[in-house]
Amino acid sequence: MTLPATRQSVAIELDSVVKRYGDHTVLDNVSLSVREGEVVAIIGPSGAGKSTLLRCINLLERPDSGRITVAGHAVDAGSEISNKELVAHRRVAGMVFQSFNLFPHLDVLRNISLAQERVLGRSRKDADKRSKELLDRVGLADKAAQYPSRCSGGQQQRIAIARALALEPKVMLFDEPTSALDPELGLEVLAVMRELADEGMTMVVVTHEMQFARDVSDHLVVMVDGAVLEEGPPEEIFSKPGHERTRRFLRAVLER
Repeated sequence: MTLPATRQSVAIELDSVVKRYGDHTVLDNVSLSVREGEVVAIIGPSGAGKSTLLRCINLLERPDSGRITVAGHAVDAGSEISNKELVAHRRVAGMVFQSFNLFPHLDVLRNISLAQERVLGRSRKDADKRSKELLDRVGLADKAAQYPSRCSGGQQQRIAIARALALEPKVMLFDEPTSALDPELGLEVLAVMRELADEGMTMVVVTHEMQFARDVSDHLVVMVDGAVLEEGPPEEIFSKPGHERTRRFLRAVLER
């Protein structure tokens, strides 16, 4: 379903999204809007439902109720969705995971080119050309012929970002992209994400990197117990949070 043109400035919209696993409600009536070109950081304690929210946006998990709209394509919970529609949806919503999910038996170039050939129908020559451009963009032009196991964790995560960008998504979803990395390697990944933000890429970032959330994001969302506790300008929430639960969480992560 394509929404009217008047809604196209909204890149992502969640309307009353609920996700349950058995008797446990992981997402409890979550509504959220992300404008085109906006960077939204989602923070909160473990078990708040942050990663599940991203997986629902990308339809890796199907919500039990509510509606999810990405780049003008709306999906209602419980509605039938064809494989073709699912591929189209995931193409506009690129996702980078905590674990890099690279194919260990393929070299770096094939890791990035393969999806372009399968999803976009590009020739191998054209896909490889684009892959090399993206590797250069993330500072890894010299790693095209290497296998993932020969690359550091930070390099593998930058390769994963290049792979997601290769499908020309409208939005990028990042699920704690530096959580598996030591601080120095994490900085390499954050630098690439900062560049994407500066270039106007719409991004939703689940992160424990408070400096990134404060300095790079345009909008901050605090999730607790499967719900949005508060949201607003990052500086405002960091300096004067509206809820005691937010204050406790920020004290815990900032005073470690």
